Amino acid sequence: MASTKPKKKNPRLASGRKRVRQDTKLNAANTSLRSKYRTAVKNVEKAVVAGDKTKAAELFAKAQSIVDTIADKGIFHKNKAARDKSRLAAKVKNLALAEKVAA
Repeated sequence: MASTKPKKKNPRLASGRKRVRQDTKLNAANTSLRSKYRTAVKNVEKAVVAGDKTKAAELFAKAQSIVDTIADKGIFHKNKAARDKSRLAAKVKNLALAEKVAA
């Protein structure tokens, strides 16, 4: 079934047209950064599941930088970024502890 969403009208004023152009660019940039963020988090979690301590620690260091960048730009809230970093750090730490106990 076709969508019955009303079609957006083009702004008449030059300032409105410029705002639409800017919003489109900003939306694309934010989407790209959001994707980068999710990929970084996913890569750390995959390394943890695989049990690769060194790779997980290395990826976590890169992910921290990406998470901070995203929070500073306001794409995700600072508290969400801190929460995600904390959870990732705990997973990496538990992986290291599990290897010590197993050895």
